[in-house]
Amino acid sequence: MRWDSKLAAGMARPLRIEYPGAAYHVMARGNQGRAIFGDDTDRKRFVETLAEACEKTGWRIHAYVLMGNHYHLLVETPEGNLVAGMKWLQGTYTQRYNGRHKVLGHLFQGRYRAVVVDAKDPQYLQVVSTYIHLNPARAGLMRIGRDKLKRYRWSSYPWYLSRRCPGWLVRVEVMGSLGLRAGDRRGYEANLEGRVLELGMKACRREWEGKWKALRRGGYLGQASFWQKLEVWLAKAVNGRRRESHSGAARQAHDEAAAERLALEGMKVFGIDAAGLAAMPRITPEKVVLAWWLRRRTTVSLRWVSERLQMGHYTRVTQAVSRMNRQPGRKLRRLSEALLAADLEDKGSNAKLS
Repeated sequence: MRWDSKLAAGMARPLRIEYPGAAYHVMARGNQGRAIFGDDTDRKRFVETLAEACEKTGWRIHAYVLMGNHYHLLVETPEGNLVAGMKWLQGTYTQRYNGRHKVLGHLFQGRYRAVVVDAKDPQYLQVVSTYIHLNPARAGLMRIGRDKLKRYRWSSYPWYLSRRCPGWLVRVEVMGSLGLRAGDRRGYEANLEGRVLELGMKACRREWEGKWKALRRGGYLGQASFWQKLEVWLAKAVNGRRRESHSGAARQAHDEAAAERLALEGMKVFGIDAAGLAAMPRITPEKVVLAWWLRRRTTVSLRWVSERLQMGHYTRVTQAVSRMNRQPGRKLRRLSEALLAADLEDKGSNAKLS
C-alpha cells in the first residue's frame, strides 16, 4: 500500500485525477461537523439521490455507508466523470435536505476527499470496502461481540447479504477480492463479522488502522506501478489544452491543475518548499503575493487558494488581493516583480501589478 508525497505533500487540496474506469474512496463531511442526515427519511433520500447520480453518470458503487455527519463511497467511474457526478450528487441532496428542513446554506464542509484506488488489485478493493463497511463498528454504533454489523441499515453491507440488490451496486469484485463466489453471502458475512471482532482486540485494530491510514489522508492507494499510470493522467491535467478549450467540470479541473502548477512554480521562485509553507504564519508577504498571483492568473475559488496556501479563512485571500491591488509596500512589490519576471505561465504575458 502506498500514498505518494508527489500527490499530497503540502497539498491541502490535491488535484483530481479523472480517467475512464477510475475508482475512488470518497468521503464528505457536514459543514462545521454538523449532521447531514436528520433522520431515516434523509438517509433514504440520499440513497435515492445516489441511485439517480449513478443513472446519470454510469457510476458503479462497490460499497457505501451513511454515518451521522459524513458518508463514504467506493465508486468506480467508467466514464471518468467523478467531478461532474459529485457536483450533481451533493448539490441535489443539499437542495432536497434544505427544502425538507426549511433551511438555507451549505450542507457539506468544503471539498469532498477522493483517494484514487487501484481497484484492479484485489487487496486494495478489499481494504477500502472493509473500511467502509466497518465504519459503524469503528464509530461505536454497535456493541462489538454482542450486536451484528448487518443490523446497521444504512450501508451496502446488508445488500451484500441479500439475494437482490440495486442495479447500481456491484458486489462481484469485492466478493472476488476475498476469494468468494458472487453468491456466497454467508462467506462474506463470516468475513466481515470476523473483522468486527478483530476491532475489539488492540493489536488487530492497530494493524487495520495502519492499513486504513492512507484512506484518511488522501492521494492514491496502489503499488508504485499504479502511480506510474496515474502520472500520465496527472500530466494531462496539468499540461493539457489551454483553459479556453475546456468547459464545465473539465474547465474547473483544468483551472485547478494550472493553479497548482503556478503555486509550485511561485514557491520555487521564493525558495519555499511544502514544509516551509506549512511553517509560515497564515499571512506573510510571500503568501499574500502568491494568493494575488493565483487569483490573477486562474479562476480557482478563494477557498481553493486559502487551503492550498494554508492561510486559514478564505477572507484572508480577499484581503491579500485587495492589499496588492491598492498600495503594496516595497517588499510586496519586489516579490510580485520576481514572479512577473519569472514569466511563470505564458512568456507572452504582459501582466503587471495593478
